[in-house]
Amino acid sequence: MIRILLLDDHPVLRHGVRSLLDTQNDFEVVADVGSAAEATAAAQGIDVALVDLDLGDDVPDGIEAIREIRRASPTTSVLVFTAYDSDADIVRALDAGAAGYLVKDSRPAELFQAIRAAADRKIRPHGAISAQALERIDRPGALTLRELEVLTLAADGLSNRDLARALHVSEATIKTHLHHAFTKLGADNRQAAIAIAVKRGFIRI
Repeated sequence: MIRILLLDDHPVLRHGVRSLLDTQNDFEVVADVGSAAEATAAAQGIDVALVDLDLGDDVPDGIEAIREIRRASPTTSVLVFTAYDSDADIVRALDAGAAGYLVKDSRPAELFQAIRAAADRKIRPHGAISAQALERIDRPGALTLRELEVLTLAADGLSNRDLARALHVSEATIKTHLHHAFTKLGADNRQAAIAIAVKRGFIRI
């Protein structure tokens, strides 16, 4: 029996996913929760944690929730189940310790297969980063994960002050990350940098 934890801030969606998973004889949904703190508290003994990246106003967010779940229960595999599938989101999730990544428009059979693979430690990221994107990310002089994160949030309209608060750094640090990103992308301003990053597949608006 695969013991599953659901983390999503939308109760209706959690109910729907739980009902779907309950159709499988080898799945047992042990808990469905709406916050990272609840998920961390319930992580012990869980085989697979299904985690959304967007937890609304909850702090910490889905990325930090992955880290906290893995710290609380190292044997638990975290499978990201979210609406976002940009290269930056996938890289951040895998870097935080996720075993795999699935988007919410996947078919039920894909979700079942991903959960079983995660439980068996055989999962591969769904919608994985393209080889070309990986080459760009890994190449010296390419955008760092933090620069990708800053641009992703900037694309959502966050000001430098909001970015600093969201990432728990100073505004000066945010300006430095943006300056480095502008230089690497050959952009003169934030809007141009975001447009180039979207065109190259680094981020998605």
